[in-house]
Amino acid sequence: MSKTNCYRGQLLIAAPHLRDPNFHKSVVLIAEHGEQGTMGLVINRPSSVLVSHALSKHFELDETDELVYVGGPVEPLALFILHNACDLAENERPIVPGLYIGTSGEAFEEVLRRGCSSVPGTHYRVYSGCAGWSPGQLEGEIARGDWHLRPACREMVYHDDPYAVYDALFRQVREAHRLWPHTCQDPEFN
Repeated sequence: MSKTNCYRGQLLIAAPHLRDPNFHKSVVLIAEHGEQGTMGLVINRPSSVLVSHALSKHFELDETDELVYVGGPVEPLALFILHNACDLAENERPIVPGLYIGTSGEAFEEVLRRGCSSVPGTHYRVYSGCAGWSPGQLEGEIARGDWHLRPACREMVYHDDPYAVYDALFRQVREAHRLWPHTCQDPEFN
């Protein structure tokens, strides 16, 4: 893995002391990381806007309960779609196996059509805005302890309860950095 892509496909878990309202208790999927900077999507912030309403001027979609997620504070009017339709991402490299970010209107429309039609195995999430860091900025924040890293997985990106994602991943971070075993036989160590 080249140095310029070392964070692509990772999840950033905000440290408890990170109080920026855009990132407090957030989990960010890193979609791109390189010499130009870093781009990611906050995966655990659903909005109250339905996908069918947000896209009604562009696509005729059946109304579902799918929500648009707040992907971050950068370009808040831009829409991004994470999906698993590898046949629509022929020229795209997956973020992690089976997870792609939509880059064309045609792919966006086809993923939504499949998802709204309940085509078996089609998973997607629509995001408004993204998170971004200038070159070297994210590395500095990680070194300062503002973020913890975990490998990304589709299960967390498409989790049924996005509000539970942060706590589940932060438990993994705590377990990975635990000095003593979770249960101790000697009560002096409790």
